[in-house]
Amino acid sequence: MAEHDPRIDGYTEKSADFAKPIFRRLREVVHEACPKVRETMKWSFPHFEYEGILCSMASFKEHCASTFWSGAEVLGSEAKEGAMGQLGRITSLDDLPPEEVLAGYMKKAVALEDAGAKPAWQKARAGKAVEWIAEGKRRNWKHEARR
Repeated sequence: MAEHDPRIDGYTEKSADFAKPIFRRLREVVHEACPKVRETMKWSFPHFEYEGILCSMASFKEHCASTFWSGAEVLGSEAKEGAMGQLGRITSLDDLPPEEVLAGYMKKAVALEDAGAKPAWQKARAGKAVEWIAEGKRRNWKHEARR
């Protein structure tokens, strides 16, 4: 079984009381679905990595969020809007999909990593960059001072 990062324990303990059981459930399902997962902190909130980033979880004042790195490919039309993650605003354990469904999402995310798939948003970002380069625009052209 993968080791738990104590920074994620600390993040969970500092979160609002409603968020603690949500984070514990998400973390448990991630580890069960992908025993080789690695925990880390990126951008000041918990992330889970396998070959690359699989998913993350974050706490806010009144809700939590969970995001799959390849969210469009993992959840497809089941993705919810209205929060940072594809699972929507999570305010209690009842807002989470059943454990079997969450585990299925995780296994799909792992399979995508094994296949070397890139998230749709990464493909779109690279395509835009190539387009700008072809137009002769510099890397940070949007942020350069206008003359």
